[in-house]
Amino acid sequence: MSGRVVVGVDGSEESVTAVDWAADEAALRGAELRLVNASLWQEHPVVVAVQPARDVRAERARDLLGAMTDRARSRRTSLTTSTEEIEDAPAGVLLSASAHADLVVLGSHGFSAGTGFTAGSVGQAVAAEADSPVVLVRESTPDGDGAVVVGLDILSPGEELLAFAFAFAARRSAPVRVVHTWHLTPLHPHGGGSAAEEAGKEALGEAVRSVRERFPEVKVELVATAGRAAGHLIQAATGSAIVVVGRRRGHALRGHIGAVAHAVIHHAASPVAVVPHT
Repeated sequence: MSGRVVVGVDGSEESVTAVDWAADEAALRGAELRLVNASLWQEHPVVVAVQPARDVRAERARDLLGAMTDRARSRRTSLTTSTEEIEDAPAGVLLSASAHADLVVLGSHGFSAGTGFTAGSVGQAVAAEADSPVVLVRESTPDGDGAVVVGLDILSPGEELLAFAFAFAARRSAPVRVVHTWHLTPLHPHGGGSAAEEAGKEALGEAVRSVRERFPEVKVELVATAGRAAGHLIQAATGSAIVVVGRRRGHALRGHIGAVAHAVIHHAASPVAVVPHT
């Protein structure tokens, strides 16, 4: 047994999908799956005349965790599982759990293809402050080539970000698509043509060289193009196994996730991993 994958359970369709996804990931890692329910979970507060008693809420939570544990074990029969039920706000519970986890998994929902997805206040708070990487899972994912898409800043690539993406791909025999973009300005030395793309690919190749040596079996595609990073990553995410973005540790603003990561977790159609890095 190596490591732990934590999944938030709240009874929604998105969280059921998250349990399935987390069970698969834990099995591939050879890790324990820990199912966590915070009984004060409520994305959209509603005034209720009579709140259920504590023992009623606890019983409901135990039933839910039991049902989701059975689901995970039936999906992955060799899986080791544990559960935790706490009467507290979910963001704090999951942030505490992230200190002892290799990965935290949450469901996230969408309104429609026209208005985009949303991570929800809990998912965004956890992704912005967790000690471990956080994956936000959609209820459904469009078909595609199953690539692992990772957005990279070649000036500050973040070893943790690349290691997560390549290890994830290696466990699934999937290719990695590394995407780097730049803003096109009149002063850009190469403009938006092939010379700029070749220079960008060369810089990308150097940035990923060491991690490629660690994962020689992983096929890699380097994409360098002018434009906004969030837009290219959201487009590339369609049909991918996962899109991986970084979140810088120790930012001066607590809970800051970065503009690109914020856009991707709200609009990408695939699961999104937010990886903290130095």
